[in-house]
Amino acid sequence: MSFSFNPLWKLLIDKGMTREELRVALSLSPSTMAKMSKGENINLDVLHRICAYLNCQPGDLLEYIPNQEEKSST
Repeated sequence: MSFSFNPLWKLLIDKGMTREELRVALSLSPSTMAKMSKGENINLDVLHRICAYLNCQPGDLLEYIPNQEEKSST
Protein backbone atom coordinates (compact mmCIF):
# COMPACT_ATOMS: atom_id res chain seq x y z
CA MET A 1 0.00 0.00 0.00
CA SER A 2 1.17 3.50 -0.63
CA PHE A 3 -0.04 7.00 -0.18
CA SER A 4 0.44 10.18 -2.11
CA PHE A 5 0.63 13.57 -0.45
CA ASN A 6 -0.11 15.34 -3.75
CA PRO A 7 -3.37 16.76 -2.33
CA LEU A 8 -1.34 18.42 0.44
CA TRP A 9 1.12 19.93 -2.03
CA LYS A 10 -1.80 21.28 -4.10
CA LEU A 11 -3.43 22.68 -0.96
CA LEU A 12 -0.21 24.49 -0.08
CA ILE A 13 -0.10 26.01 -3.58
CA ASP A 14 -3.70 27.17 -3.20
CA LYS A 15 -2.78 28.82 0.11
CA GLY A 16 0.36 30.39 -1.36
CA MET A 17 2.56 28.47 1.02
CA THR A 18 5.76 26.51 0.37
CA ARG A 19 6.70 23.12 1.78
CA GLU A 20 9.51 24.80 3.68
CA GLU A 21 7.12 27.30 5.25
CA LEU A 22 4.92 24.42 6.42
CA ARG A 23 7.94 22.54 7.76
CA VAL A 24 9.16 25.55 9.74
CA ALA A 25 5.68 26.52 11.00
CA LEU A 26 5.10 23.03 12.41
CA SER A 27 8.72 22.27 13.39
CA LEU A 28 8.74 19.20 11.15
CA SER A 29 12.06 17.54 10.47
CA PRO A 30 13.49 17.51 6.97
CA SER A 31 13.34 13.71 7.09
CA THR A 32 9.59 13.83 7.73
CA MET A 33 9.12 16.09 4.74
CA ALA A 34 11.27 13.74 2.64
CA LYS A 35 9.12 10.78 3.70
CA MET A 36 6.00 12.67 2.69
CA SER A 37 7.53 13.54 -0.67
CA LYS A 38 8.20 9.83 -1.25
CA GLY A 39 4.76 8.72 -0.03
CA GLU A 40 6.27 6.88 2.92
CA ASN A 41 4.67 6.33 6.34
CA ILE A 42 4.63 9.20 8.80
CA ASN A 43 3.44 9.51 12.37
CA LEU A 44 -0.26 10.25 12.89
CA ASP A 45 0.79 13.13 15.15
CA VAL A 46 2.26 14.81 12.07
CA LEU A 47 -1.06 14.46 10.23
CA HIS A 48 -2.85 15.83 13.28
CA ARG A 49 -0.59 18.88 13.44
CA ILE A 50 -0.95 19.57 9.71
CA CYS A 51 -4.74 19.22 9.86
CA ALA A 52 -4.96 21.54 12.87
CA TYR A 53 -2.67 24.12 11.24
CA LEU A 54 -4.42 24.09 7.85
CA ASN A 55 -7.91 23.53 9.31
CA CYS A 56 -8.58 20.49 7.14
CA GLN A 57 -9.26 16.75 7.26
CA PRO A 58 -6.73 13.93 6.60
CA GLY A 59 -8.47 13.17 3.32
CA ASP A 60 -7.56 16.68 2.18
CA LEU A 61 -3.86 15.83 2.62
CA LEU A 62 -3.33 12.41 1.12
CA GLU A 63 -4.75 9.79 -1.18
CA TYR A 64 -4.48 6.02 -1.13
CA ILE A 65 -2.84 4.39 -4.14
CA PRO A 66 -3.26 0.61 -4.30
CA ASN A 67 -0.24 -1.33 -5.48
CA GLN A 68 -0.40 -3.83 -8.37
CA GLU A 69 -1.01 -6.85 -6.08
CA GLU A 70 -4.00 -5.18 -4.46
CA LYS A 71 -5.41 -4.13 -7.85
CA SER A 72 -5.23 -7.67 -9.26
CA SER A 73 -6.85 -9.31 -6.20
CA THR A 74 -10.07 -7.30 -6.48
